[in-house]
Amino acid sequence: MLFYLEANMESNQFILIAIIVTSLATFISRFMGALTSERVSVKSKIFLWFNCVAYSTLAALLGRMIIFPAGVLAESELIVRLIVIFTCVILFIMTKKNLVIPTIISAILLSVLTNF
Repeated sequence: MLFYLEANMESNQFILIAIIVTSLATFISRFMGALTSERVSVKSKIFLWFNCVAYSTLAALLGRMIIFPAGVLAESELIVRLIVIFTCVILFIMTKKNLVIPTIISAILLSVLTNF
């Protein structure tokens, strides 16, 4: 019993340290961004580069979620996920870049196609 309490305390301390370190990393990067935001032009090459990196990271994460899903999404077939994503991209374009409608339709379509 004593070993369990000691291991549990070490685990709690580890979690607390992880939260503090990740919070510091987040807040430091945001603080540095706030300090340098006035000096960077929106049309500069460095700003465009960061924009490209952000969008490519997002595209990679979305691609990973579609091809190698985890959790409940893994229960659906790849073809179903591809049908849903293509349908929602078309809806996104047709609704003049509205995010709400494709998001709602994706949940409904995925649930309907997965259950049939």
